[in-house]
Amino acid sequence: MDLKNYLSKKKTVIDRALQSHFPEPVGLLSDIIKALQYSLFAGGKRLRPVLCMAGAEAVGGNGADVVPVACALELIHTFSLIHDDLPVMDDDDTRRGKPSNHRVFGEGLALLAGDGLMIDAFALITTAGLSPRISPENVLEVTGLIARAAGYQGMVGGQAVDIQSEGKTVGLSTVEFIHTRKTGALIAASVISGAILGNGDETQIMAVTSYGKKTGLAFQISDDILDIEGNSSMLGKKAGADRQKKKITYPSVVGLNKSKKIQADLVESAIESLEVFDNKADPLRHIARYIIDRKN
Repeated sequence: MDLKNYLSKKKTVIDRALQSHFPEPVGLLSDIIKALQYSLFAGGKRLRPVLCMAGAEAVGGNGADVVPVACALELIHTFSLIHDDLPVMDDDDTRRGKPSNHRVFGEGLALLAGDGLMIDAFALITTAGLSPRISPENVLEVTGLIARAAGYQGMVGGQAVDIQSEGKTVGLSTVEFIHTRKTGALIAASVISGAILGNGDETQIMAVTSYGKKTGLAFQISDDILDIEGNSSMLGKKAGADRQKKKITYPSVVGLNKSKKIQADLVESAIESLEVFDNKADPLRHIARYIIDRKN
């Protein structure tokens, strides 16, 4: 399949849906709306929404049915990026080749923009025109799944341990704990949510869960590797920042070559998890391989 074309088409669908969700930035709320939109439309790949749509398609559902939830996942991801860049967190001045949100709008408004995106995500999941083919029970299950993936059991918890581990000597189990939560949890929740909303059966959900967990960890290992081997212009942020900030990464714990081997094994194992599916899951298979090949 033509993965580049597939990703481009899905990204267009998601971008249009996101653009239609927000009002024009006028009146007293104009500044906060501009801050929300600034980061949301800064050029992201929309990987998490695409995984949600691909998960639905893999189990025989319709990707278009899950677009509101897919958009909600992008809101949550963008919230995390805005907060990660704040001086109190990673203190990054650039994101996706542009000044970070707080560098443009100030720390207070950036903080509120992140909060607004996170909260609005759940309004999208629960109120925004999901297909009648999706049951309320499945929406409720997905809401809980995404909340746990974003909260202290997932993304927030991983980020907390990441900050607390900076400059310390830790083992592989700690870096795996951080990565599976800080990045992996929301990626896994994205594809699992799609499969649930697409009415996948128990065997299919188990297969997609295995795939999501492995690709989520492999994706963060890619970020670790790109921080060493990538360049700032391609990454859209400063390369080498992890080492400078003494971040805990796979290369810092096990070395670059072993990190690449772990990543490759995770990707192959993720693809093997999809053996229960026919060619409807091909986008998921190709996305797993894309994780290793990507440059940003």
